[in-house]
Amino acid sequence: MFDWKWKLADLPEPDGKLKVFSCFACGGGSSMGYKRAGYTVLGNCEIDPKVAKVYQKNLHPKYSFVMDVRDFLKLPDEKIPDELFHLDVLDGSPPCSVFSTAGVREEGWNKEKVFREGQAKQRLDDLFFFFIQVAKRLQPKVVIAENVKGIIIGNAKGWVNQIVKAFDDAGYVVQIFLFNAARMGVPQKRERVFFIAHRKDLKYPKLSMEFHSKPIPFKDVREPYGKAMDPDSMQAKLLKYRIPSDRCIADINERVRKVKNNGFSTPINRDDEPIQTIVAGSSLYRMCDGLLMTDRDIINCQTFPQDYDFMDQSVQYICGMSVPPVMMARISEQVYRQWLKGGDADEDAEAEEI
Repeated sequence: MFDWKWKLADLPEPDGKLKVFSCFACGGGSSMGYKRAGYTVLGNCEIDPKVAKVYQKNLHPKYSFVMDVRDFLKLPDEKIPDELFHLDVLDGSPPCSVFSTAGVREEGWNKEKVFREGQAKQRLDDLFFFFIQVAKRLQPKVVIAENVKGIIIGNAKGWVNQIVKAFDDAGYVVQIFLFNAARMGVPQKRERVFFIAHRKDLKYPKLSMEFHSKPIPFKDVREPYGKAMDPDSMQAKLLKYRIPSDRCIADINERVRKVKNNGFSTPINRDDEPIQTIVAGSSLYRMCDGLLMTDRDIINCQTFPQDYDFMDQSVQYICGMSVPPVMMARISEQVYRQWLKGGDADEDAEAEEI
């Protein structure tokens, strides 16, 4: 079992037998999950130089490409280490904000935009297909890609059909899973879609994965006191009127101020259940004391290591943009058992394919 509380310093030295390369790596949430499951993470590709420095500081990659994945694809073979052509897993979390149900969705498709200071102007909705082209070029045994639940909802389903076809054209058989991190040992209700594919020539059986870990309530992982905020702010004033049934600031706004649809993206997390999804930019509140979640609250709920060095970057941004390490550890453990090693799924994993 992978505990939510752990340290990078406690990870054993990798044996080099199971090799992973991660694209869109951000702070290395998925990379740390592979490491916990016994894989060797060779390196990463990340467009944001500031975030790439944080990844390098904590994960010490052998190969680190600070560039757009489209530029990585343009590199000649001699510029790509031979090890990357012999991978067990190619990992990636193609940027997903344009598919999120909290965003503008369709209005943002097929458009270029600057998504973060220091990054180049780019489209996000087609990056998944460039990622699959990386798989086609490197030919790893397995490809694992993570995305938001919104990609399988409404009009976005058309993108899924194109993604499945792209995997097929690249020589891969893909399965699609919807997982809730709260049932995987993560103190957070984070629903994410995973595309898990294998090369057609390998003839692996169908993966069987459904997780049933007991949910971890916020009270078991949070700090005793929250982070203070401006007492004169509207949020601070509204939180004084919170009641146990409130789940976000919008609930208080509608009840107290008679204002609808204002504050849905600012959750109020209750003690008796896992917190709501950690996002990169919204305020995160605590029902217990009406204060903001602390950085340590966020680290614990995202199952980031206790000794992770965020350098000069926002804890919430790095965590909100990353896969919870425990979530990826559980998934990659099953990929090893059922495919890379062979054998049966563990007793906590049964079929739940979309």
